[in-house]
Amino acid sequence: MCSITRHSKHFIMVEYLSKRLGMDTVMYGYLQTTFALIQLLGGPLFGRFGDLFGGRAALSLAYLSSSLTSLLMGLSTNVSLLFLSRVPSVFMHGMQAAQMVVTDLSSESGRAGALGKLGISYGVGMIIGSSAGGFLTSKFGDPVAAYVAAAGSVLNAIVVMKYIPEHTKSLTQEKKPEKTSSKSIFSLKKIFTLLSIPGAAEILAIKTIIGLPMGVFQSMFSVVAMDYFNLEAEYNGFLMAYIGVLQMIMQGLVVGWLTERLNEKTLLAWFILVISLVGLATALMNNVLQFCLTCIPMSLGISGFYLTTNSILTKIVSPADTGAMLGLNMAVHSLIRSLAPTIGGFLYQLYGYPSFGYLQFAVSLLVFFYVFKKISI
Repeated sequence: MCSITRHSKHFIMVEYLSKRLGMDTVMYGYLQTTFALIQLLGGPLFGRFGDLFGGRAALSLAYLSSSLTSLLMGLSTNVSLLFLSRVPSVFMHGMQAAQMVVTDLSSESGRAGALGKLGISYGVGMIIGSSAGGFLTSKFGDPVAAYVAAAGSVLNAIVVMKYIPEHTKSLTQEKKPEKTSSKSIFSLKKIFTLLSIPGAAEILAIKTIIGLPMGVFQSMFSVVAMDYFNLEAEYNGFLMAYIGVLQMIMQGLVVGWLTERLNEKTLLAWFILVISLVGLATALMNNVLQFCLTCIPMSLGISGFYLTTNSILTKIVSPADTGAMLGLNMAVHSLIRSLAPTIGGFLYQLYGYPSFGYLQFAVSLLVFFYVFKKISI
């Protein structure tokens, strides 16, 4: 559940802070949509920034943005301030920046495996962050948890500046004339050029279509955990840590092993089928134990889907445009997150959480037939 696990401690604090401030599920959906729209605007700019100035600068900017976001969140005493705390998150793209660095340093044949190993580090962070976030929120309140997160992000920025090389294979380093003709961070021409690459628009469209139903469930996951499973913040953190362990195993071991032996496009089709069947299982689950069992194939399908699509996208562009392509990729995630919470809030109120699973099952199954037919030709 990549979207769930990313910035896990941050999301746990937001969810329980929003509940303490009296927000209902619809207003919470608006908050999530606001956050996603801000990140949607920042993703392509952040990717281009990484191409121009290198991975170290991009990672540092992401962590400083995260620190300011967490600090403002800790100071939020009403709903308006909580919405305002979303603004600095425009450049909070730590995963995207890390993917830039890993992509530049890995070979094409080992790209998916390298991205999977990156997932291990995020899985470790998921376990520690989720558990710590849940514990701090339960024992000391969400402001303290937010301040700890802010301090941790500053520490991350310091570590990046000290240990990450100044440039990888970024645009700054390569200095190719045809690639440096436009050094503007925002370039519509660059975006259209990338989208015109054969296969790029199709993969991004598949990610959007598959990702929207998953995003609907993921955006409402903690609401379901609180209202349906009756989990307190601390136990919600433990559940997120469990998902983090599964993500580490699937991304770091299973998916990488599969991509070394099977064609990525073939794997993509089967990962989509797994996601579809998981949607059906999600609709039928009734308790936390069933959800924990469902998380095993869920982690495989979603981790495999994101790793293979990310690998395919980075292989069809030159190294100098990796950041820009990952920026478009992140924009897809942000677009999904901008739409999913509002849709999820209304679906949850009208039909309950099973509607999330049925939606994922139907949409993913249709996309599976399309992808399977195409690779069979």
